[in-house]
Amino acid sequence: MGERARTAEMDDLRRLRDEIGAVDRSILEALNRRFDLVRRINEHKQEAGRPVIDAEREAELLRELNAANAGPLSNDAVDALFGAVLDVMKQELRRDAPAASAPSARPTAAPVGSLAIVGTGLLGASVGLSARRAGIRVAGWDADGGTLREAAGANALDTAAGSLAAAVAGAELVVVAVPVGSLADATRAVLAAAGAEATVTDVGSTKRGLAEVEDARLVPGHPLAGGASGGPARAAADMFDGATWFLTPLASSDPARVELVELFVAALGARPVRLDAERHDRVLALTSHLPHALANLLMQSIAAGGDDALGYAGASLREMTRVAGANASIWADIFVENGDLIADGLAEHRENAGQVERALRDGDREFFERWIREAATARATMLEYAYRTEGRTLNRIRVRVPDKPGVLARITQVLGAAGINIEDFELRHVSPEYGGVLVILVAGNENAALARTLLRREGYSAA
Repeated sequence: MGERARTAEMDDLRRLRDEIGAVDRSILEALNRRFDLVRRINEHKQEAGRPVIDAEREAELLRELNAANAGPLSNDAVDALFGAVLDVMKQELRRDAPAASAPSARPTAAPVGSLAIVGTGLLGASVGLSARRAGIRVAGWDADGGTLREAAGANALDTAAGSLAAAVAGAELVVVAVPVGSLADATRAVLAAAGAEATVTDVGSTKRGLAEVEDARLVPGHPLAGGASGGPARAAADMFDGATWFLTPLASSDPARVELVELFVAALGARPVRLDAERHDRVLALTSHLPHALANLLMQSIAAGGDDALGYAGASLREMTRVAGANASIWADIFVENGDLIADGLAEHRENAGQVERALRDGDREFFERWIREAATARATMLEYAYRTEGRTLNRIRVRVPDKPGVLARITQVLGAAGINIEDFELRHVSPEYGGVLVILVAGNENAALARTLLRREGYSAA
């Protein structure tokens, strides 16, 4: 290509880019004009007490645009572009609206200035990040040097101490975050190394093991947050925001120190709840430890059926066994430490399973109708506690989703733009060909009806 031809090509490229820039400015001007019109319509709707979002009208608009589309954009592209425009307009309207007054979710002021963490895995490092967010100086120590370095690299610590004694020296509060199998010994070692003014707490998921440790400085605790594995790399400063944090004070615990730990927990964003150790372990045996045991049992039973059973496993089995095979070393400790109460739960479960077996063999339909109704009532109550709303207002929406990127992002964008909060969701994969089923939990019948309409506008089934 000669010099003249290259110059002509560059001139043509600049002209085309200038034209695109001019078109973009025209589009921006048109979008701003459109938003002004939408805002005026919204004002009329508010005065008349009509719903702000008219999903049927939006669907009609997209149909009209597709009918008017002369190309070269495909109708799918028109749907995607103008669907996004509609969502952005809703988001802008919501941003313009005066914010509703709500209680602050910010953590309270920190009651201590210095903290030591012994054990810097997922929970320990998360405590460190959250404490640093609250303005507390954090020193940490871990018997595993690699874990300690990883926690320091995750900015969970101000100081990575070279020994337990160095970590707790001068600390106002010490958090023991080691596996429950070594919790009692580690706590005794911390109490021996810490100063007389230091208060000691922990994050272990079983509490009776500390019942024999008599020291006024000790206030055992357990946050319902985090996971059994993951390490410092998965730690998060907001892990405890809104979480329940059990405190199980001992008879020997100093009341003033109990209040101090409660204030500390609140400073991390959590909600402190007092329970005695026996009740705590019994509750956790039923609500956490027993489900893990049953998931492992069920997975072992299915595996005994061979590849056919595993290969044709349905979504319900995958959901029920999600926690099977969790970190073996950590969960072995939990099963041993809380074994008697977990065994009690299994024994009661075995008795109940015997009743179901007899009803199955007898073909007792009346039993199953009653049994299922009772389970539904119990689960609705559980959801009311979990989502802090009446169970009858919770609606499940089933959406078939293809197995391709961006689908979940689009669904959440559509609902978020309409101000619809997703209380919870489950994704049940069926196959690469079919895709899966997304089950969305939405509070309020009006929100559910609007969500279904918006999702159908996007071409999804929404039952």
